[in-house]
Amino acid sequence: MSTDEHEKNTSGSGDGHGLPWEDRPEGCVDVVWRYSANPIIPRDAIPCANSIFNSAVVPFGAGFAGVFRVDDKRRMQQLHAGFSADAIGWDINPDPIQFTTDEPELAGFEYGYDPRVCWIDDRYYVTWCNGYHGPTIGVAWTQDFKTFHQLENAFLPFNRNGVMFPRKIGGNFAMLSRPSDTGHTPFGDIFYSESPDLCYWGRHRHMMGTTTGWQETKIGAGPIPIETSEGWLLIYHGVLASCNGFVYSFGAALLDLEQPWKVLYRTEPYLLAPQTLYECVGDVPNVVFPCAALADPDTGRLAIYYGGADTVTCLAFAYVDELIAFTMNNSVPTRV
Repeated sequence: MSTDEHEKNTSGSGDGHGLPWEDRPEGCVDVVWRYSANPIIPRDAIPCANSIFNSAVVPFGAGFAGVFRVDDKRRMQQLHAGFSADAIGWDINPDPIQFTTDEPELAGFEYGYDPRVCWIDDRYYVTWCNGYHGPTIGVAWTQDFKTFHQLENAFLPFNRNGVMFPRKIGGNFAMLSRPSDTGHTPFGDIFYSESPDLCYWGRHRHMMGTTTGWQETKIGAGPIPIETSEGWLLIYHGVLASCNGFVYSFGAALLDLEQPWKVLYRTEPYLLAPQTLYECVGDVPNVVFPCAALADPDTGRLAIYYGGADTVTCLAFAYVDELIAFTMNNSVPTRV
């Protein structure tokens, strides 16, 4: 697809390029609300799947494409590509993505999970938690969601939640990540990094740390940041360590446009927390985990894709302007 075709598809139209949408329910006062037909992708949508969740979708051609986390019936974490006409009903390839690479060191795929997809210049970049002597950030690119070219891992183990910005910052590629450990990390702040060539990463900056309540234990970047006049709108997850285990919710932050490691505002209350059956009951109870968002500039509509209980894929909606206003008006003091 040419750059012009992609810009046409993502710039938005009166119907939001077929953007999924459902009006706010009557009587609802929340800034983010759930799709009434959740989950949109059940755990067994393809024969090999134990669960399908924490996945990334983007506009593509006349419809949409995505990269999906599929934990198979061996309980191995795999990445699968898929396509959709309406971004709700998905045709997911039953076979995992086979990455191509000229580097034998990268050829042995161990595991991959929690992908994000970002359009930059003339191609789609995929980042994911990649198994290489522990969890690190894998990077690949595609133009057709059929052939995926794997690049060097961005960072040393251990790291998760690699999320690229949709344009270069100061002439460099930019990415958020969450340095961690090899297990179910009981800590974590978000850091910012830059690269001139998607091989060598540096200029690391601490961006945002934990606070209290729903984001007291660890945090991580969610969907690709959305550029607005008020700053980069970042949806991120936060974790509370409860007496019954971790609880994953999500909120939002506004980042400086040219120095994105500078946090302008971040939500003190959460935007969405596990409350429904499909968010509270599953392989990992009490999880909402956002990995993708589709925005329509003309209508201001936002469709947020998130995993429920590490089992199914769900959808929520918001208006960008309302989300920005809520973030600015309900901001917790940032921690330097």
